[in-house]
Amino acid sequence: MVVFANGRGLQLHSAPPLTAAQGPATAFPPLQRGPLTTLQVNLGYRCNQACSHCHVNAGPSRTEMMDPATLALIPHVLAARQLSCLDLTGGAPELHPQFRELVVAARQLGVEVLDRCNLTILSEPGQADLARFLADQGVTVVASLPCYAAENVDRQRGSGVFERSIEALRQLNALGYGQPGSGLELQLVYNPQGPVLPPPQAQLEADYRRVLAADFGVVFTSLYALANMPIQRFASWLQAQGKLEAYQALLQNKHCGANLERVMCRSLISVDWQGWLYDCDFNQQLGLSAAGRPRRHLGELLGWDPQGDGVAVADHCFGCTAGGGSSCGGALSRATG
Repeated sequence: MVVFANGRGLQLHSAPPLTAAQGPATAFPPLQRGPLTTLQVNLGYRCNQACSHCHVNAGPSRTEMMDPATLALIPHVLAARQLSCLDLTGGAPELHPQFRELVVAARQLGVEVLDRCNLTILSEPGQADLARFLADQGVTVVASLPCYAAENVDRQRGSGVFERSIEALRQLNALGYGQPGSGLELQLVYNPQGPVLPPPQAQLEADYRRVLAADFGVVFTSLYALANMPIQRFASWLQAQGKLEAYQALLQNKHCGANLERVMCRSLISVDWQGWLYDCDFNQQLGLSAAGRPRRHLGELLGWDPQGDGVAVADHCFGCTAGGGSSCGGALSRATG
């Protein structure tokens, strides 16, 4: 049974029988879930950008969006599972018409809310008060800025994106984001420009701090260095360049077993725009439901604890354990890339 919500409350409906999608044979070690702390929700694929490294193929022409009934389940699940974090992603999650309603509901439960923000959304029509809303709600902003050089950012994300991103960061700084003692966290996200691993996160963060402060007067809380996953749009680009197999081999050769203890799929569960559950956002894009069970719906978390379940793994998982490791919260260890 799957639980859906409507205006009259929660109702039970039968879900169609579905078979678990298993990944292809892989050398990646088996994984098992620990206690669940984070619900990561993809609110839809619509975005005002179309980045070359985007693993969900988001863009302005995408129309997929979570329906109100599924979205209404989220606060119930947060409460039922006593989760500490709601991680909102997309596309641009802020473009969902109920984004703000959901943020308020989660914050009223005392749940930390992460907004995975592309920064340019703050200057889109109808979003003039978005930064103020995020600050008023105490939302943690996780902001994409794949480099501190304009040329590199615009090459990866589109012409003029760097300039708009800097203006957005200044706007957030003016509201207290990234300022010591404000309680408003501003996390920046770095992605490499091509089929290479990120440099050591601490060293890169120091470079970001120096350049952004000196050249633009921008401050931030910390930096997340993320590896590009060889799936979807980035995988297609690699294939066209004849570099896909080499990049996959690089990830596997740089595998660091110590990172397995901290990979995000051990404490996070991913929800797609239709409400189906996956072990992580990358498995979601590949249609790999959790190992050893049929695909399950968000509503089932009201009465089901996934702790102890297996995790579906495949070759792309080496992207999370290679070098210093990579997760939604950045590097997993001090190992170099």
